Amino acid sequence: MLNCQTIVRRTGLFLCLCIWVLALSAQPADTIYIRSFGLHPDSRLNATPYIIKALEQCRTVKNPILVFDKGRYDFWPQYSKERTYFESNTTNSNPKRLAILVEHFKQLTIEGNGADLIMHDRMQPITIDQSGNVSIQNLQVDWDIPLTAQGKVVQVAPQYIDLQINYIESPYIIENGKLVFVGEGWKSAWWGVMEFDAESRLIAQGTGDEACLGSNWNNYTATGLSPGLVRLNYNFARKPKTGNMLVLRHNERDHAGIFITDSHDIKLDNLKIFHTAGLGVLSQYSSNLTMQHVTVGPNKAKGRFLSGHDDGFHFSNCKGSISVNDCEFEGLMDDPINVHGTSVRIMKRLSDQKLLCKFMHHQSVGMTWGRSGEIIGFIENTGMTTIATGTLKNFTRLSDETFEVDFENAIPASITEGDALENLTWVPDVIITNSRFKSNRARGILVSTPGKVLIANNVFSSSGSAILIAGDANNWYESGGVRDVTITGNDFLAPCLTSNYQFCEGIISILPEIPVMDPKGPAYHRNIKITGNKFHPFDYPILYALSVDGLEFSNNTIERSYQFTPFHSRKSGLSFNACKNVVIAKNKIIGDVLGRSISVENMPRKALQLKEEKFFQPKFILPK
Repeated sequence: MLNCQTIVRRTGLFLCLCIWVLALSAQPADTIYIRSFGLHPDSRLNATPYIIKALEQCRTVKNPILVFDKGRYDFWPQYSKERTYFESNTTNSNPKRLAILVEHFKQLTIEGNGADLIMHDRMQPITIDQSGNVSIQNLQVDWDIPLTAQGKVVQVAPQYIDLQINYIESPYIIENGKLVFVGEGWKSAWWGVMEFDAESRLIAQGTGDEACLGSNWNNYTATGLSPGLVRLNYNFARKPKTGNMLVLRHNERDHAGIFITDSHDIKLDNLKIFHTAGLGVLSQYSSNLTMQHVTVGPNKAKGRFLSGHDDGFHFSNCKGSISVNDCEFEGLMDDPINVHGTSVRIMKRLSDQKLLCKFMHHQSVGMTWGRSGEIIGFIENTGMTTIATGTLKNFTRLSDETFEVDFENAIPASITEGDALENLTWVPDVIITNSRFKSNRARGILVSTPGKVLIANNVFSSSGSAILIAGDANNWYESGGVRDVTITGNDFLAPCLTSNYQFCEGIISILPEIPVMDPKGPAYHRNIKITGNKFHPFDYPILYALSVDGLEFSNNTIERSYQFTPFHSRKSGLSFNACKNVVIAKNKIIGDVLGRSISVENMPRKALQLKEEKFFQPKFILPK
């Protein structure tokens, strides 16, 4: 028999073995370090081939975690994987060159540990394709030579402007009298301009797009005065302020910063995207997306005012849930967030169950627009009314622009050439919270989805409208009549609506593109609640709404700002056109708020209700 001492000794040994086995299993055995492949930070080696090997190794383990050490990693197109991708709202330039391609993964975590991923030439830093349960965290993306430039205004005269350009960061030549930027494998003429105030970092009031330098500004001729000092010879209709920064747009939007396609359950956490060759984070035909603690903004350590070439987060034809929390957007050359579907035009009715269709916008082509079993809405194009839905049987691609769709049942008899289709299966619920929308070229949030939308506890300083709810099948073909939107707890600061871009009719602008409005027909948007927010308008228009059934504007605090000079052509604080069931209630006014009147057009008086509202007064516009 074993004595007590032996039992204890052997039991202890057994327990140690158990603890050792458990410790081994708890160790990150599925953790793969980039340095194991010979790539070390700050080496300036082309990281691309090393990352390809590391990701292949990640396929051999169950729960892969790919780990960078903190430091700088350089990516050149050489040895990169290339793919043909048709990316929404992006110039069709293929193949795309991919720095990091996450493809066919069921699970993966990329841990950056604060790594700086520095891109060279035209590349797509991160691509997630046909993957699920992917998390990317704690890293930064930038370019040494960005695909947008900037110049400081050092002198302004009636016949010229002198710009100081960092020619190391943004090399340039003067070719045929024009300012042309050159980089690693590319050359691109300057074609767009924005002015940023040097102190506040805000876009200077009234300088959106052509208004920055006035009409025909690109008739200038450039002269080199000294290295980095360029004179733009022309009597510009508007002169920028000396000391301010001009962002000089060149190049196409042809690669996203992070591209997520045909994937699900993707999380981006604690990322800083300082620059991109196009849209910042583009997600299409993907579901259940989480973005938290992500900054899409300028690298201020490099003295930059510019950041992304275009939108910050762009969600095209997604479904499930989209969650954006504690994110920040600044210095973008387009909208921080855009959520929409893609409507397509019917070119020919081939039979009672088959249609020939076309992608109408040149930057949204080639996508697999529909799949068997998906629900499709039939849109009568003139009034933008969805008259019926059908179930898709087959999708047949004919070219980058055209395709055929077969339906399970007969297509409505009234649907004909020129009408449109909308895929109602790919519509997400959206939550955008605790985020900061600083000064960017255009608007703040664009949202067009029938899913449930919550926009709460954010701060807006956007140059145009803070929130735009649009939808159309005639121009951008970005579809999605909303059905349940709550906008609450947000702070709309004075810089909102300081420039007038497309669709900017109010700090909040609800403006679907409807060719022929029928006030008696069904509204395009439904159920929008704007309550418990703070507005700081310096100008008149606060809210504009077209074709909404069920709109509430209540319990908001509106305090006059004197930071900017009023300029907008719209002189009513609230404007409603062809809306139904509008309620204005209990709004609090501080100071000499300008927009006291409510403009009411194409609506009966009973469509507008004022409940305990002491400030806003309706002014009904009679039909002509």
